[in-house]
Amino acid sequence: MINAALFISWALAVVLFDCRSRRIPNWLVIAGLAVAWVLVAGGHSPFHIDVSSAALGSMAGLLALLPFYLIGLMGAADVKVFTTLGAWCGFHALPALWIVASIAAGIHALYLLASAVIEGRRKNASSSLESSPNVDGYVEGFHDVTRPGAERSSGYTFIVGGRRATPYAALLAISAIGSLTLQALEAAR
Repeated sequence: MINAALFISWALAVVLFDCRSRRIPNWLVIAGLAVAWVLVAGGHSPFHIDVSSAALGSMAGLLALLPFYLIGLMGAADVKVFTTLGAWCGFHALPALWIVASIAAGIHALYLLASAVIEGRRKNASSSLESSPNVDGYVEGFHDVTRPGAERSSGYTFIVGGRRATPYAALLAISAIGSLTLQALEAAR
């Protein structure tokens, strides 16, 4: 039970850091890897995996997301967290975690786009200089949302590099918590 609590604590810390600052400290990633490996090596993995599954999971996590980082579509923290989740959850769990997190990221992206369109409509409706709404207002609203140099809020933010972004590492961690929860529910039956 304490092994599951350690994992959930680490995963929630990832979620909080990713949503709050869009940065995940290296010490948190290293701590997650260390605890995962100690638990796996001692036969106490909350996901009931062995050392070979953890090793394969870590390598697969790294190799699966590294190309997206290299072409600029993903942050380094996302890759490091997926690598660490591979050590916690094992190779077999990674495809499901990736699919669930990617679906959630897609939903989040659609929300951001809808918000930009709504903001563009509001700007058009409240503008005293324009007599009728036009497409430029919608596009302008989107650009305002994604403008370079956008200020970071002191609270939770989804703005990175002047653009709104999806906290993918947080979504991966939440997916893994969900996976552990489902395993616990199945074991309780």
